[in-house]
Amino acid sequence: MNIVSILALLVSTTMIYSAPLVFTAIGGTFSERGGVVNVGLEGIMTMGAFSSIVFNLTFGQQFGTFTPWIGLIVGALVGLMISWIHALATVTLRADHIVSGTVINLIAPALGVFLIKVIYGKGQTDQISQAFGYSNVPILDQIPIIGQIFFRNTSYPSILAIIVAFLSAWLLYKTRFGLRLRSVGEHPQAADTLGLNVSSLRYRGVLISGILGGVGGALYAQSISLNFAVSTIAGQGFISMAAMIFGRWNPIGAMLASLFFGLSQSLAVIGAQIPGIKEIPSVWLQIFPYVLTIIVLTIFFGKTRAPKADGVNYIKSE
Repeated sequence: MNIVSILALLVSTTMIYSAPLVFTAIGGTFSERGGVVNVGLEGIMTMGAFSSIVFNLTFGQQFGTFTPWIGLIVGALVGLMISWIHALATVTLRADHIVSGTVINLIAPALGVFLIKVIYGKGQTDQISQAFGYSNVPILDQIPIIGQIFFRNTSYPSILAIIVAFLSAWLLYKTRFGLRLRSVGEHPQAADTLGLNVSSLRYRGVLISGILGGVGGALYAQSISLNFAVSTIAGQGFISMAAMIFGRWNPIGAMLASLFFGLSQSLAVIGAQIPGIKEIPSVWLQIFPYVLTIIVLTIFFGKTRAPKADGVNYIKSE
């Protein structure tokens, strides 16, 4: 393989593995910018994956190639419902954010497998026939070298993820809603004094995180795993949280960090095809993304500044 072919393969797989992380990490950014820690991203991704696969298997023949796209919407709606539970617990009932998110993470895989057994009579689903495949971007794929590397054998959801990252940055930093959401994550008392509804804004931040986390899970299931089992979402939600922290709670930073983690995941898949990396034992490449997550959190968590009121329950009387 020449250098262009190697880069094309690396970029293609990195984009595929990064896209679910991008959506989920940006979702976590919205939640934490509003002051609610959403540790439950792993569980939200799991239920998004479960619902999208069940929908895909049920309606694949009726909707054809549109099925995985509708599956993303289904995953988003289920993620919305799960995140509403988290918002109810943390914002309305003032439960500990970490405990609430952990409960979601514990319940989601068990609930998904239980429902799969009820529906299909076995512990995992069959492989879906309608999945997100590899596509070329018309016109752009004809650009010499650049087109071959970036616009061939890629996926449209990956491109959508990058667009969502820039739109999210605009929404957070250039709109009234973004300013208000960030204000309740930094100083909810001051925001309340100015007449802002702290609870409503925090709810919206958490619900947005659920929508994007559900999309992330649905995308992973329909582009990478292609079925649902207890191990379909195995740490991707936590990697997304690491990307969010590494990206300093900024959508663009979260996207870049997700691309970095996606690269580490893709190396575990295509490393055997790349000179210099194929000599590394495969088990090392498989554990590398998770080791990298621990290293990044260890090094950068203490050096980054989260929103001041992140994880702090707000009581209006105070």
